[in-house]
Amino acid sequence: MVVDLLNKQITLILKELGIANPQLNFEHPADENHGDWSTNAALQYAKQLPDINNPRKLAEIIVEKLKPLLKDIPEIWQVSIAGPGFINFSLAREYFRTEIVKMSEKAPQEYFAKKAKENKNRKVIVEYSSPNIAKPFTIGHLRSTIIGDAVANLYEALGWQVYRDNHLGDWGTQFGKLIYAIKTWGNQEDIDKSKQPIKELVTLYVKFHEEAEKNPNIEDDGRAWFKKLEEGDDEAHQLWQWCIDLSWKEFQSIYGELGISFTENNGRGFGESYFEDKMSEAVDLLETKLAPEKAVENGAHYAEGEDGAKLIFFNNEELPPLMVMKKDGATLYATRDFATDYFRLKKYDNPDLIVNEVGAEQSLYFQQLYKVEEILGWYKPGQRVHVKHGLYRFKDKKMSTRKGNVIWLADVISEAKERAEALSPDKKHITQTIAIGALKWNDLRSETNRDIVFDWDELLSMKGNSGPYVQYATVRAKSILRKAALEEFSPGYGDDAWKMNTEELNLARHLDRFVETVQLAASEFAPHHLASYLFELAQRFNVLYNTHKIVTAENSDARERRCVLTQATVKTLEYGLSLLGIQTPEEM
Repeated sequence: MVVDLLNKQITLILKELGIANPQLNFEHPADENHGDWSTNAALQYAKQLPDINNPRKLAEIIVEKLKPLLKDIPEIWQVSIAGPGFINFSLAREYFRTEIVKMSEKAPQEYFAKKAKENKNRKVIVEYSSPNIAKPFTIGHLRSTIIGDAVANLYEALGWQVYRDNHLGDWGTQFGKLIYAIKTWGNQEDIDKSKQPIKELVTLYVKFHEEAEKNPNIEDDGRAWFKKLEEGDDEAHQLWQWCIDLSWKEFQSIYGELGISFTENNGRGFGESYFEDKMSEAVDLLETKLAPEKAVENGAHYAEGEDGAKLIFFNNEELPPLMVMKKDGATLYATRDFATDYFRLKKYDNPDLIVNEVGAEQSLYFQQLYKVEEILGWYKPGQRVHVKHGLYRFKDKKMSTRKGNVIWLADVISEAKERAEALSPDKKHITQTIAIGALKWNDLRSETNRDIVFDWDELLSMKGNSGPYVQYATVRAKSILRKAALEEFSPGYGDDAWKMNTEELNLARHLDRFVETVQLAASEFAPHHLASYLFELAQRFNVLYNTHKIVTAENSDARERRCVLTQATVKTLEYGLSLLGIQTPEEM
């Protein structure tokens, strides 16, 4: 990228002036009249140079020294200084012409060929969705499912080997509670015949907690049933497997609606129960490597707590203790997660990244987990990443399956389809694509860590900054190309052919930023960067479309140029949407 060349040259200049290890920032000026790139390097380092000690003066020195070096960077057309010492760079129109023609001719995947070559041996495990067995998908499950899928898509685009895992909640004390509820108040035959068997299981789960408030002793009964399950009791295992089979039917339906898939364990992912026979090895490692006598050198130790439970205690109370085994010997999330991550370390030969897309409320837990795994020497800092998402909330309270106050995802998808059909009643064949596009976009356009207040109109918006708006811009651009009856373009390369007007240049500038946007979104595990980019691209294309004729342009040069810009826009919008898990219909 051009900015990498600029960074290299300015870094050398600053070192020559006496700055030991300059770290530069480059960004796009908010006002594009000021250029395409800008750096505040002079403001950063002027005070470290006593002989200069003036940002504007340092900027002038940098620009003067840079001018002869720019002969090797023909992409730069102009360098200027603004305000107290910002250095702005404008790219040559020749550069935009070359890049946009390439974009119009290549498959979008080829935009990332260089990065893909660099990353081909890098491995990332992205764990997402991870619903609990015996509970229907709620609107809350939507976030992890589609954010994690988008993160996996971004890394795949950049050439990483991506392993998509679904760490199902199919083990734990909640199954003891559910088994107790089924045996006490349920009827398997009636549940099997129900149109919504999973909701029947949820009703039983809610009843357990209602009854436990009246009689806390049944909590012990629930724990006892889970203990039986862990010990291999046939009846407990049969009821547990029955719950799993019922759940998977519903899960597969929802995943099919959303276009979500996983690569691990034959497409089901490695659920918690997979590690049932692997937990003892992980616990043995904790006991050995985190023995109390090694606490000083390790920074933590594994020991029995006051009530008989087993915990990891961190030195100087850096973090709260992490429970690994309950007092009755039953396992917890932490037990299973240690077994999972040790398994991943061996199976994937020390992957470069493991991403857990899980709610922000689990932040402390993941800090504890990652810290212990670093102490054990399994993973290094930064190798484990918690991508946090906020919660869907009602205006006045949190959603809770346990309390029975949730919005079921199947109902949301059904409502989205109805609204999409109302938008295009004569085109029912595109209803699914529009509905899912609206649903996903509403979530992915925002920073993942913020909470979302549940609102039907906001959730399923079909206007403004919405999935259907960007889908429609893509469809419109495709229609223009069909009208032009051109599948391949041979744009002129002379100066006259690419004298872009303001609207064309604005579109070309934004198209040129696609690759860097995808890289940014991946590096920050933040799909909203890509959504913002695509919305802006759709807007800029619409401005061009509404301002200038394309197919019937004023001359052949303008027609070819605008068709090339349109084709590059179509490819970028369509591929960009696909990275967010959103399809594009052929018509709207």
